[in-house]
Amino acid sequence: MQINRLFEIVYLLLERKSITAKELAEKFEVSTRTIYRDIEILSSSNIPIYTTQGNGGGICLLDEYVFNKSLLSEEEQNQILFALQSLEKLTNQEEKTILTKMSTLFQKKQNNWIEIDFSDWGTKGETDHTFTLIREAILSKTVGEFTYYNSYGQKSKRKIEPLQIYFKDKAWYLKAYCEEKQDYRLFKIARIRDFKLTNKHFERQLPTDNLKKVEVKTITLSLEISQEMAFRVYDEFKPEDITKQENGNFLVKVTYPESDWIYGYLLSFGEYLKVQAPTKVQAIVQEKLKKSLARYQT
Repeated sequence: MQINRLFEIVYLLLERKSITAKELAEKFEVSTRTIYRDIEILSSSNIPIYTTQGNGGGICLLDEYVFNKSLLSEEEQNQILFALQSLEKLTNQEEKTILTKMSTLFQKKQNNWIEIDFSDWGTKGETDHTFTLIREAILSKTVGEFTYYNSYGQKSKRKIEPLQIYFKDKAWYLKAYCEEKQDYRLFKIARIRDFKLTNKHFERQLPTDNLKKVEVKTITLSLEISQEMAFRVYDEFKPEDITKQENGNFLVKVTYPESDWIYGYLLSFGEYLKVQAPTKVQAIVQEKLKKSLARYQT
């Protein structure tokens, strides 16, 4: 569209100060005559653009020209740049140039206040690649398929309509409509393998009550954790959920999704954790510990 091309021309001139009509024509895949018409439109809009002849000549902006940004305060400009930086990891290369453009228009140096790395320690970027594909599938409304490992380690093939990337309690999830289950599901992205885009498109939107439709059932636990695990307590729980007892141990109250992964997590504390409530979780942990001990008696 012409309006986008006009904006791009102004941006390029702010960045490069001078450029030839031929270069602009090649970049936008139009004729030089079209470029000169664009220049006339910009000039008539009171943008101080001019041309110079001879060797080294071209289309230029007056050095004093600054893009009109008076509608945005200094704080609003910074908030825009910070928001773009926080989303940069979820954008493609073409869209990342928006951040550079806005920095140029606001005449600000980028303050890289955040960096997001989706990959686990020791991995080679497989998770980053999965996020890129999921993002593409969501924006293009393309059905995706992948291998999924549930909390029991069971493997299944899934075909889904991806709707939203969702961060919750130290983990990234994918909200999607599962064609196999004919319902909305929440998939932990760390358990997704071999994500692929299909040739099938969908029109489904995320429901306005999406949390009710997609969210999993939760359970609140009361845990006593020994003081030897202080490094994990303060790493893995919020300060307001922790009460230090007179004996030095910690009482922790925390809410988690109600699924089998809870028990593996609780057992990872070994002898240093006791479930105080609810009693049904306490009983299941005791049973699992008995089975674990039985393995050493055979």
